[in-house]
Amino acid sequence: MKHVVSVTMGSSTNDFTFETDFLGQPFTVSRVGADGDESQAWELLRRHQAKADAIGLGMIRDHHDVGTRRIVHADTERMLGVVTRVPATTGAALRRLLQVRAVRHVQKQLGNFFNNNKVLFLSGVVNYDMAVAMADYTPNLRFADAVLQTGAPKMLTSLNQLEVFARGARLAESVLPLRTLSTVMPGLSAVKSSLVRKQIRDSHTVVGTFDDLKQFMEDGALKDKTVITSAVDDERFAAFKRWEANLVVDVSPTLFDHVVGTNTIQAMILAALNMSSEELADADLEDIIRELAIKPRLLHPTGEFRNIRRFAFVIHPLSQEYITKGFPLPKATPKVVMDKVEQAAAHMPPMVYSKMSNIVSPAGAEAEGWLITVGGTPREMLARSPEFTYRRLLMAASMAQKMGAQIIGLGAFTKVVGDAGVTVARRAEIPVTTGNSYSASGALWAAADAVRRMGLVKINKNQKIAGKTMVVGATGSIGSVSARLLAMAVDEVYLAGRNMKKLEALKASMLKDTPQAKIVATTNYEDHLHEMDMIVTSTSGAGKKILDITKVKPGCVITDVARPLDLPPEEVAKRPDVLVIESGEIELPTDVKMKDIGLPPNVIYACLAETIVLALEGRFEVFTIGRDTEWEKVKEIYKLGLKHGMKLAAISGVNGVFTDEDIAEVKRLALEARKNWTPGQATRSRPESRKKDAAA
Repeated sequence: MKHVVSVTMGSSTNDFTFETDFLGQPFTVSRVGADGDESQAWELLRRHQAKADAIGLGMIRDHHDVGTRRIVHADTERMLGVVTRVPATTGAALRRLLQVRAVRHVQKQLGNFFNNNKVLFLSGVVNYDMAVAMADYTPNLRFADAVLQTGAPKMLTSLNQLEVFARGARLAESVLPLRTLSTVMPGLSAVKSSLVRKQIRDSHTVVGTFDDLKQFMEDGALKDKTVITSAVDDERFAAFKRWEANLVVDVSPTLFDHVVGTNTIQAMILAALNMSSEELADADLEDIIRELAIKPRLLHPTGEFRNIRRFAFVIHPLSQEYITKGFPLPKATPKVVMDKVEQAAAHMPPMVYSKMSNIVSPAGAEAEGWLITVGGTPREMLARSPEFTYRRLLMAASMAQKMGAQIIGLGAFTKVVGDAGVTVARRAEIPVTTGNSYSASGALWAAADAVRRMGLVKINKNQKIAGKTMVVGATGSIGSVSARLLAMAVDEVYLAGRNMKKLEALKASMLKDTPQAKIVATTNYEDHLHEMDMIVTSTSGAGKKILDITKVKPGCVITDVARPLDLPPEEVAKRPDVLVIESGEIELPTDVKMKDIGLPPNVIYACLAETIVLALEGRFEVFTIGRDTEWEKVKEIYKLGLKHGMKLAAISGVNGVFTDEDIAEVKRLALEARKNWTPGQATRSRPESRKKDAAA
């Protein structure tokens, strides 16, 4: 029977001995603690090597490779030198491989879990290989080595800085051991603790040994955070529960009834293979890891794992009126002054308008995020080169990345400027989406529901609407997808725009997908407004008049997808016999904490909903950009939205939510107007005929 002894600097009160089988051989495994006494550890090593087949040395500083340099600790080297008769190891090689594997495993198992996490390493030198692996998923790495070893009031923020520090620290320690600095400089420990606690609060993931962690802990200190550590026994698990850690990743495998460290396991491997530490290669360890199917333990101390994903979304003022809501400007401010304010606002740096939290999917995922505002109105964006807006959007993306957002969405006019998100997505450090796929889906979702509730159009047996529909701005990103959707749902579709060549190309493409559809392309769409049962407007007119609402058929349903709206309130007020809805807003599945964005509680714009759905799904990727929204993505985001509990919100117009009574009133007025209506003749209903519009 093989015998392995782990001599540790830890407490002897946790000593144990057990028998087990390992790699096909019987073993006796013992742990003996030296209670922090190096002399005692030396004596234990000397005594036990006479009976052991291999020795493990625990809770002592390992030798480490940092960059291209190897850091050797003299005290560890001396202790290992005590053992001359059998192999001895600190388990550093196995620990290094298991740490890297743990990061890869969690990233895959939990769906891009570490993407853009803010990760704090209490010792980057000790966990260098893990940090290199983590850098594949996030640039937000922080290392406390300088703070803890020298009291420097600054975290290291890159692998390069860590490597430079490691070289300098070795030189400094040869003159003055860093562990004596706290004695030389009274009060340094308190400063260090304060700095590290602050970094822990600001991090999503913390990496460190249990002994390193506990000196900075208090009840709730790890709330909603992930911890990567090792050798978590029942006592340590209870501590993590008090600290409210969300997820504990234990890189030490559970191969036996007792929790043992990697030094013990590597010593057992040496004994089983009859190898010295110098003979054991990484490839040998990798083979054994695969043979034993070793995986990290994912522990949930609070009993409920919260997989919280993070997003950001860019908003901006749609007009001068929106600017006055954010600044204490008098209502009677002259227009010439407001024009100057509007111009100045366009140059303002991005800022966080609101945090969104408590977004919980019925599938179990959670999300939180930030609404980041840039100051330019659509008019100001159009007055400048696209690069002007690109740079502000990239500043917003950089801000989001530093806060830990894993994806960012572009709202309103920011997704229209220039190449519709392509340049921003290429240059940003986190994935970008414009939200146009869900905007298209939401628009048609709302339009179909509105037509059904109005009840003025016949529905065929094949569930297609027996009527005519028009898409104004059909060659745009949302417009083209809306047209494709409508071609499958409505008997006849009119494609309206200014460029006949583009319209004909879209028509030809649509007929390939739906050859039975009846499609008309027109640049003279005003002549056909009176025929339409449904109209979708999706332009980037930014305040220009898009259509003459007085020519629309009574009872027509108009879905205004554009931001700013193609139909302002004063235009809508002319036709209370027409139902004008502001695309399809989405209702979130839970009561969300956020500032007012001009919609009912828990209701958000579809483009923002797309960003949130992608976050909930862990799809941190460039999803919708450019002007050619893909039909497959429209279908996919619709299905993902349903999976995560998104619903079509109550249909809203320029004056707020439409109740059933409101829709019934529009229908009544439409039927009344049709009695005297002549197709092609402009119609202006009396505003006072609808109380809501009269009040507006």
